[in-house]
Amino acid sequence: MIKALIIDDEPKARTVLKYYIESFVEEITEIRQAESVDQALEILRNYNPGIVFLDVEMPKRNGFDFLRSLVNPSFEVIFTTAYNQYAVQAIRFSALDYLLKPVDPDELRFAMDRYLKIQKVDAKSNLILYDNLVHNIGKSEINDFRLAIPSKDGVLFLTLEQIIRMQGDGNYTFIHTTNKKPIVTSKTLKYFDEMLEEFGFIRTHKSHLVNPKHISQMSHDHGYIVVSDGTEVEISRRKKLEVIKLLNVR
Repeated sequence: MIKALIIDDEPKARTVLKYYIESFVEEITEIRQAESVDQALEILRNYNPGIVFLDVEMPKRNGFDFLRSLVNPSFEVIFTTAYNQYAVQAIRFSALDYLLKPVDPDELRFAMDRYLKIQKVDAKSNLILYDNLVHNIGKSEINDFRLAIPSKDGVLFLTLEQIIRMQGDGNYTFIHTTNKKPIVTSKTLKYFDEMLEEFGFIRTHKSHLVNPKHISQMSHDHGYIVVSDGTEVEISRRKKLEVIKLLNVR
């Protein structure tokens, strides 16, 4: 039995999301609604949801103001937002979940399944991720965002400039940084590839993702590139033409 709270200033958006939850998410047995951050905080005095569906853009106090108000949250937040590249990237960089408006029932179901895999909410880790989201959204440039990396040592944060390359190994990714010691995370290389493609990161091989700012040279036969830590990173035959084009190499 899971309780939910929908926070959204648009009545229609709340109604539609409530209908989809009732129709497709049987695990949620109780739903309450708030049209503002202040109303939501009042409801939380006597209501303990497992999930909060939080609209990002609201008048007066928005979703990020709501996060700033949290002290020790025992719930998971799933953001809802009309497509806003800046907000979406800030959320993704903070390893948090979101749904694009208009909400798709299948995406709602996928988000719920991800939540069920986690189940136990780590309030301390969540606050760290929420703080990082607030940090990111306060930056004037997306390139200044900090990327949250869940690892066995807790959540670590990297700027894009600190990342030299990433190497996939099944369901794990080894992140090699300017700090020398690699970071191991259970996020897949595909997860990072989809997120970092627009920042110029290059998939040279099914197992390798490289920050172009750290590429120092390419071999004469275009079979590998050398990055700033001296590592030779393989370029697969399938990726060779794409990498040559991206690097503008002749």
